[in-house]
Amino acid sequence: MSDTDLSGRTDRMRTQIFFASTLYGAATLAAAIDAGKFTSGAPDGTPRTGRRLLLVSNNAANPETTPALDTMPGFERLRTRFDRVLSWNDAIAPFHPGGWSPRADDVPVLERYLRLLWGLGDDEVELVVESIQVEPALAVARLFPDAPLEVYADGLMSYGPTRNKLDPLVGSRVGRLLHLDLLPGLEPLLLTEFGVRSEVVPTGAFTSVLAELAQDVPPSVTSLPKGGALLLGQYMSALEILTHEEEEQLHVRMLRGAARLGHSSVVFKPHPVAPARFSRALEKEAGELGVELRVLNTPVLAEVLYEQMRPELVVGCFSTALLTAASFYGLRVARTGTGLLLERLTPYQNSNRVPVTLVDALLPDVDGETSGEGADPDAGPGAWRIPEAAETQRRLTGLLRAVGFCMQPEILPEMRGEAERYLSANLDSRTLRYFKRRRLTALVLPGGWTRQFAFLRRRPTVRRAARRVRALKRAALG
Repeated sequence: MSDTDLSGRTDRMRTQIFFASTLYGAATLAAAIDAGKFTSGAPDGTPRTGRRLLLVSNNAANPETTPALDTMPGFERLRTRFDRVLSWNDAIAPFHPGGWSPRADDVPVLERYLRLLWGLGDDEVELVVESIQVEPALAVARLFPDAPLEVYADGLMSYGPTRNKLDPLVGSRVGRLLHLDLLPGLEPLLLTEFGVRSEVVPTGAFTSVLAELAQDVPPSVTSLPKGGALLLGQYMSALEILTHEEEEQLHVRMLRGAARLGHSSVVFKPHPVAPARFSRALEKEAGELGVELRVLNTPVLAEVLYEQMRPELVVGCFSTALLTAASFYGLRVARTGTGLLLERLTPYQNSNRVPVTLVDALLPDVDGETSGEGADPDAGPGAWRIPEAAETQRRLTGLLRAVGFCMQPEILPEMRGEAERYLSANLDSRTLRYFKRRRLTALVLPGGWTRQFAFLRRRPTVRRAARRVRALKRAALG
């Protein structure tokens, strides 16, 4: 007998599979569920029965030695939103989540395998995934080829373009993009090539979930001093963006900047897999500066520390946590190292470029070298005020869309006119840091090398001189 009667009503069970690889992402999903973003009825308007499964993936380089998100403090508070928690790592073992993708011919049998493994039967499956353009989320989407897709974005990368050209058989299935309102008034570029509408996860729902997580923190967190400065490490040397030595110096600059702003009590939250040498370099510097330094190695979200510590200042490089601190908690924030990263990120379409650009354009430098668009001269050094939605949109939309087009001109060809207008009107010594002359030239955009001077770039003497200038600039920044 058919699963669907003549009225169009279906009796099949609906199963929603929520995919997450970070506690921040799981908290975003929990907030969206609490806000009613995943309640829907059958085509005839009647309520539909179903269940929610959380599929957890540990994408660390060595997942065997790195705790998965469902073992982190506070996760039990999130578990209540789901009927079951599944492991993607267990399902595809011994393969690594970041490096495995199903072959097209194997998809039918692998879908049957997963349905049997997870007890899905012939349920109607709906997928809610992160980072749809790369593994492992892309692999999950491909293994359920008939399942409708929704994508949630848990950070600043959602404001950038889709990093890879997505298979239309996947992209055309995406119904909406859920994202946090980190920059009010700014619209994400992610998946716009498929006409995907974006929808905000309410800030109040998200901060309520974070407050829940903060109730289960270990003593190492509750014993931290209130106020003071919080430094956020990101471990960019693992991505080969910086060397270990350069990243050490970046953290030292954070500490010096916090001390310069009058903070004698500092907490450093390193990346969970960063080497211990980063902490030792900071401890040595703190001793010389007379600063009391606490290093927190407990795997908790930075936002949980905001709940617990209420720091007077948060310093980082381009972490999304800087924007949650400012936009959601009203904390003072500052950045460092973004200028160096804008030079180092390669290729130009590196997906970190948009987060670095947004943080650099908005936040003040903790060293006091540049103020950022959102710097508040009346609030003292290192302070940032949250711009109004219209102001954020006016300041950043043009820059974001011009950078986005330069990153992915084949994915977003319709944005060429906007990029040309922005560059013609706004390209100067300040905004040029967000673009590359070579990229502008290749795309025949304003600001590129003009035809009459293009020959200079091929002269060995000119190229050697340019390399020498860049090396001197890097040395000065370090």
